[in-house]
Amino acid sequence: MARSPLVLLFLTVAGYQAGRWIRTRTGGHALAQPVLVAIAVVGTAITVLDVDYADYRGATELVAFWLGPATVALAVPLHRQTDRLKGFVVPMLVALVLGAVTSIVTAVLIARALGADEALQKTLAPKAATTPVAIAVVDALGGIAPLVAVFTIGIGIVGAVIGPALLNLLHIRDRRARGLAMGAVSHGVGASRMLREDETEGAFAGLAMGLTALITSLLVPLLALVLF
Repeated sequence: MARSPLVLLFLTVAGYQAGRWIRTRTGGHALAQPVLVAIAVVGTAITVLDVDYADYRGATELVAFWLGPATVALAVPLHRQTDRLKGFVVPMLVALVLGAVTSIVTAVLIARALGADEALQKTLAPKAATTPVAIAVVDALGGIAPLVAVFTIGIGIVGAVIGPALLNLLHIRDRRARGLAMGAVSHGVGASRMLREDETEGAFAGLAMGLTALITSLLVPLLALVLF
């Protein structure tokens, strides 16, 4: 009974709701990320119950399915901000392409300098993309697909925690630039946080998330010819 799909689904939703409650109770503290709390709750539960990840994934397929529509829904606030795209498209695309190139190259070179093997280097290369895109790219490259999911989710959480404070420290006030930076680095977790803080930041974070995933999926195979 404890391992039934219904129980596993309940634990997932309950973990996320607990994270939202903690975030509210702490006044939106940076560390109180619902995704982080949900991971801790679910990770502990499936370890204690000795549930195989494949079984857990199957039980929560309904939640995973709605990630697609939720991502598409980020286009709604962007549509409301279309007037703010004027004169910003070219700088935005240049910044995202350069950011993606930097992310890919530095990840590979740092991993290589630290003694990581080629498979791990390939796994780290698409970390700036969303998890589904990163997994597809790593599969094509011959990296470690389950591990890239850990990297992308972890980077998304870390970025959501420290990103806004870092942007404030650097005196970056333009809401479009703040949203682009968070979406390009922190994916859905970062976009979600920025949307709570400001609609413009959230809209541009969602746009950056989608464009960075597309750009990364195109650049990684090309840069791999040089890097590996």
